Amino acid sequence: MPFLKLNFRPGVNRDQTSYSGEGGWYECDKIRFFSGYPQKIGGWAKYTPIFFFGVCRQLFNWITSYADNLLALGTNNHVYIETGGQYYNITPLRTTTTNTATFAAVNGSSTITVTDAGHGANTGDFVTFSGAASLGGNITANVLNQDYEITKTGVNTYTIQARSNTDLNSITLVTANSSDSGNGGGAVTAKYGIASGYASTTYGYGWGAGGFGLSAWGLGGAVPVSLQQRDWWFDSFDNDLVMNIRNGAIYYWERGSLASASTALSTRAVLLSSLSGAASVPTLAMQVLTAQNNKHLLAFGCQPYGGAATDFDPLLIRWANQDEPQNWAPATTNSAGFVQVSRGSRIIRAFATRQEILVWTNSNLYSLQYLGTTDVFGLQEIADNISIMSSRAVASANNIIYWMGQDKFYVYSGQVQTLPCTLRQYVFQDLNYNQVDQIVCGTNEGFTEIWWMYPSANSNWNDRYVIFNHLENAWYYGTIDRTAWLDTALRSYPAACLTEENATVGYLYNQEYGINDGDAAMASYIQSSDFDLGDGEQFMLTRRLLPDFNFTNSTASTPSVTVTMKPKRFSGSAYANTASDSQDVNSSVATLDEYTEQVFIRARGRQMALKVESDGLGVQWQLGSLRLDVRPDGKR
Repeated sequence: MPFLKLNFRPGVNRDQTSYSGEGGWYECDKIRFFSGYPQKIGGWAKYTPIFFFGVCRQLFNWITSYADNLLALGTNNHVYIETGGQYYNITPLRTTTTNTATFAAVNGSSTITVTDAGHGANTGDFVTFSGAASLGGNITANVLNQDYEITKTGVNTYTIQARSNTDLNSITLVTANSSDSGNGGGAVTAKYGIASGYASTTYGYGWGAGGFGLSAWGLGGAVPVSLQQRDWWFDSFDNDLVMNIRNGAIYYWERGSLASASTALSTRAVLLSSLSGAASVPTLAMQVLTAQNNKHLLAFGCQPYGGAATDFDPLLIRWANQDEPQNWAPATTNSAGFVQVSRGSRIIRAFATRQEILVWTNSNLYSLQYLGTTDVFGLQEIADNISIMSSRAVASANNIIYWMGQDKFYVYSGQVQTLPCTLRQYVFQDLNYNQVDQIVCGTNEGFTEIWWMYPSANSNWNDRYVIFNHLENAWYYGTIDRTAWLDTALRSYPAACLTEENATVGYLYNQEYGINDGDAAMASYIQSSDFDLGDGEQFMLTRRLLPDFNFTNSTASTPSVTVTMKPKRFSGSAYANTASDSQDVNSSVATLDEYTEQVFIRARGRQMALKVESDGLGVQWQLGSLRLDVRPDGKR
């Protein structure tokens, strides 16, 4: 018989059975499709070994007119600006005390007790000290004068864990070699950051579900409480950064003049309402966004104009005067104003496109457009009965918008359409719906991909991804742990963040960097759907395999992959998992490198699946068209 040439359709299909999907792929991990053929995805490495505090859920990159390339990171307890591989803490402050904080150290312990009357901090909040001198021998001024997480012990006291100021790669504790107390011999300034948020959405019942005092009195034990994870929204306003906590306050960080870069990076963000000329700034907003074409700052879901500080209208859109982000008071002499969304119960996301701002509620999609008239902005409904899974489940590629809904994927290119997906059941039937706030969507433009990272049903943390390749029109999936993602033309590689579940610190990664998982090997595999050998009636014996692999960009001295031929007796049978000739069917495993011309195998069955995998350090591969030498081998 002639050789059987194995060519499969690009993409993975889990919405069919393995046999009915003949001619395609059925399983994979760490695989993408390029020019129609599967290959191992790119690797990743830490962009900088320095850690940041908290779980980063939002990244924003912008460049100033002074050519500053700045990356904002929003975690559940900090806001940072990264530039040049260094993190600068611009977290807004709740309060600052001067010459009131004192310290107490115990010999042999890293625990420092801080006394600061009426500090107002809770466990998990952060404080930054300056002006302190040495304490307890090893607890030097440099050790004390850092950013510390607080463990509250009383109204006037809390503890911190002294750590090294030189080890920026991880937390290294420093123990006192003598007991001591006082202000460290200096005039101590304690800067208390705004209250920390939750690392993930927390559920509970009644009083105390989210910590003492966070639930309303009298709810009892039968009323469910949902405490959302801390999410930040960022946007640029000229050279500056505007930001807000989801359903929280709006803040502003000013870049300043050309000569003030170092000063600005050591300055904390402040409330937008504290700027000169501020008027009627919303105290609460779901999301802020800058209309870059006309320089209006908008708030989506916010405090009504003239309302009480705690009032919140989840369907209200307000905007500030043009070129005045701090002036929100409508007047005949300015362009500040507001408009009400008519349908849905809350705004979930606003997303700026080239000519409009898309606004999702929990049931409808709207288009907000700049009119340039006295109405300033106009709102038009695009589609109803439309869902979006989470506020960060949307991304744009080539001016086309993609997002994950509650039970399907959507695409918008002037009209809303369902995006056909061959992994729909696989994704939506294995999803932790209690943690959908964590879902993050981003592009990988170098490979024409849209990524969604999400928590599987048995995970409380993002642990999987699903990808749509809009050039190949192909879907594929795998496992990865990432809490934030950003692909921008201002950086050489896509940026991503990882803070492991229950961890204190996280790291920024370069994606598509190298071919390994940092310094470790990256395992990858792909397995085809079942295909018939011959007519599917009689048994066939596979005797020889002619490989077709590309190992370009591998750094291993002898890169290789493992190929497994997995036969079956019937489409409903299990795959053979041994090479015993005493069985009706038997599998065959071969290791192939770049110099393998052919390999003799012995695999027997009616149907068969092909699996290609690698787990070696420095291995990069792409599969071409394998050929099998098969012959009839009876019907038993």
